[in-house]
Amino acid sequence: MTLYQPEPVEISTRMRPGEWTESSLEELVTTYRAKIMAMGAAVSEVVTEVLRNDDGSVAITVSWNKGDYADEPEGGGFTGEAPSEQLTRNGKATGRPATGSSAG
Repeated sequence: MTLYQPEPVEISTRMRPGEWTESSLEELVTTYRAKIMAMGAAVSEVVTEVLRNDDGSVAITVSWNKGDYADEPEGGGFTGEAPSEQLTRNGKATGRPATGSSAG
């Protein structure tokens, strides 16, 4: 087992006062969460942060908390496969996704 610093997967944006409503904010957060889960994150691994500033602006960050170990699958334990094999099994990306980012 190798301790490593996982690369963060994060989608974030900032919106100025008047550029958002409670409804549009909720929709945007839901969309960001769905995108992170589509990359393979479990619901329990998705962290959402909404910062409301005094000037009426808002900053949204949705990230994937991947844990501490590169080779450890969800739920613990090891498969015996090298990480590169997990990423390309059956021609599908099954391991850690690339970092995504979106600016609004």
